[in-house]
Amino acid sequence: MTDYRTVPTVCPYCGTGCGMLLEVSGGRLAGVLPQKGHPVSDGTLCLKGWAAYEFVESPRRLARPLVRRDGKREAVPVEEALSIVADRLRDTVERHGPDAAAFICSAKCTNEEDYLVNKLARAVVGTNNIDHCARL
Repeated sequence: MTDYRTVPTVCPYCGTGCGMLLEVSGGRLAGVLPQKGHPVSDGTLCLKGWAAYEFVESPRRLARPLVRRDGKREAVPVEEALSIVADRLRDTVERHGPDAAAFICSAKCTNEEDYLVNKLARAVVGTNNIDHCARL
């Protein structure tokens, strides 16, 4: 018999905080249900919430960072990818000033993670060029 369970969580698509139950079957994410009695969403989900699980098991989802070398993408360790990004960001800011950089926050991040991106942009890099993709 296949193992089936539901795991309560919060929808990752916007800052509203709707409650959902992830359906897990055989150790894999199989679907999503609205969480009845949740103080924010009370058993409802928007269209994005209903599809919130689909990207997790997608074969198109990146599993490792990719770096372009000699015109080809090459998988690299996370530490190397972060080092490359930090070096290129530092070089850009030194050459062209902090407003040459911009930061785009994600609706798939938590509010706390988006807050940290804002702090990085403003306090570390020195730019107010920040945007967010959650335009509902």
